[in-house]
Amino acid sequence: MHELSVVFSVIKTVEETASAHNVRKVNAVTIRLGEVSTVIPHYLTDCWNWAVRRTQVLQNAELRIETIPAVTYCRGCGDKYPTVTYGRICPHCGSPDTFLLQGNEFLIHEIEAEEEETENDHE
Repeated sequence: MHELSVVFSVIKTVEETASAHNVRKVNAVTIRLGEVSTVIPHYLTDCWNWAVRRTQVLQNAELRIETIPAVTYCRGCGDKYPTVTYGRICPHCGSPDTFLLQGNEFLIHEIEAEEEETENDHE
């Protein structure tokens, strides 16, 4: 299950970002996940829920997953179509000369956080 190593990588990146921006608590992280990426959303969520309990900044942070639909482009006819429905063969012209335009991404899209209070905040 590579989802756990993916989660550790995301946590490290978020912790580094939080530190650089004086963030004391992260409430949620939104991931944009391609429909045909190799990451399985429910495994990712399970690993996330286990791992964030062991961190200070991300303790109990919610993981939000947005799906990026997989879209394939056909060089034969120049059309685009939904990859999951039709696979590699173009449903419009039958050409196998296709490539994935989107849908394999894994991106940290948003970090919802609370900034640390400074002494100036109380004046």
